[in-house]
Amino acid sequence: MAILRWTPASVGRRVPGRELDRLKDQVEGLFENLLSAVEGVSLGRSGVYPLLNMTEDQDHVYVTAELPGVSASDLELSIENDNLTLRGERKIVEADKKVNYHRREREAGFFRRTIALPVKVDAAGVSAAMKDGILTVTLPKAVEAKPRKISVESI
Repeated sequence: MAILRWTPASVGRRVPGRELDRLKDQVEGLFENLLSAVEGVSLGRSGVYPLLNMTEDQDHVYVTAELPGVSASDLELSIENDNLTLRGERKIVEADKKVNYHRREREAGFFRRTIALPVKVDAAGVSAAMKDGILTVTLPKAVEAKPRKISVESI
């Protein structure tokens, strides 16, 4: 069963853009239903995992990632060519084989996410900590990436 969006502008007449959107949604739904029978294929949850934020201040770049259910021992971080890579495995205790699921949204398995860093960082000074399912990676900026104040002389 699908929930359809109702808009007064489309009542009683066809709007070409909306018709194309509806057709696109139907085709995506068709492929999702066909592929859902194949284990490990899910178009409906095609989001990027893990979700993360990247911020910076004058001296550091900070990456925080949501990793609920992932232990620090199941994570691997690496920096190569100004890219940060997070690799790991999310393990979920499987229910008894006799159990029938009514809904199964929590997925388990291996993941890898590579993100481009906005500036050069000092790889030797990188630190990472995990607390309450949130990974925080602190990346100190390389000296050449930090802003430099230039004094102006009066002649």
